[in-house]
Amino acid sequence: MTANKPHQEERTIVMSLSRLSTPSHRRMLPALLAAAAAAVVLAACGSSGGSPPPGGPGPSGSGGSSPAAHPPAAGGAALMLRRTSLGIILTDGQGFTVYAFEADRGTTSRCTGACAAAWPPVITSAARVMVADGADESLVGEITRAGGARQVTYDGHPLYRYAGDAIPGAITGQGSDAFGARWDALTPAGTEVTTAWPLRTAVMP
Repeated sequence: MTANKPHQEERTIVMSLSRLSTPSHRRMLPALLAAAAAAVVLAACGSSGGSPPPGGPGPSGSGGSSPAAHPPAAGGAALMLRRTSLGIILTDGQGFTVYAFEADRGTTSRCTGACAAAWPPVITSAARVMVADGADESLVGEITRAGGARQVTYDGHPLYRYAGDAIPGAITGQGSDAFGARWDALTPAGTEVTTAWPLRTAVMP
C-alpha cells in the first residue's frame, strides 16, 4: 500500500457520504465521517507490515524463537585412564579407547584417507592437552599431520580412536590388523597392549 492510499480512501468515503440528501442523514454526517476516518486509520495500521507484538511469533517474540544453540565443543583434547577387561588403558576425555598404529614411524602418521575415516586421529587445537586419572603428562606430545592438524601422541605413539567403538570403554579395535599393520590399546606407561583380537567390550566397574 502506498503512503497516501488511506487518505484517498477517506476522500472517497467523504464524497459518498456527502451525497446523502435527507436532512436527517446530513445531521448524522459528522459522526459517520469520524467513524469512517477511524476505520481507515485502523485498516492502514493493520496492513503496514510492521513487526509482530512482543511475545508473539517472530524473531523478537518468545513464540517464534528457536532454542539456544549449544556452544561449540572446546578444541582441546584430554587423556585419561580407564579400567577394562584389558586392564587399565589409555582413553580420551570421553572414555573412548585410543589406539596406536604399528605402521607409524617417528613423527609421521601412516593413517590417512580411508584409514583415518575408520581410525580417526585424536586431534587438538589447544595449547595443552589435559590429562586426568593417572595418565602421565610427561608422555604427552603431538605431531603435525598433512594439512596442518595437530595429532596427540603418547610416549611417541600417534593416537587414534576406532569408529567401531560405539560406547566409552569399548575395545573392539584391539589387536586388529587393518590398513597394513596392527592396532593396540596403550597402558598407562605408553606400551602397547599385546592381548589378541577378538577380545570384545567388557568394561570393569
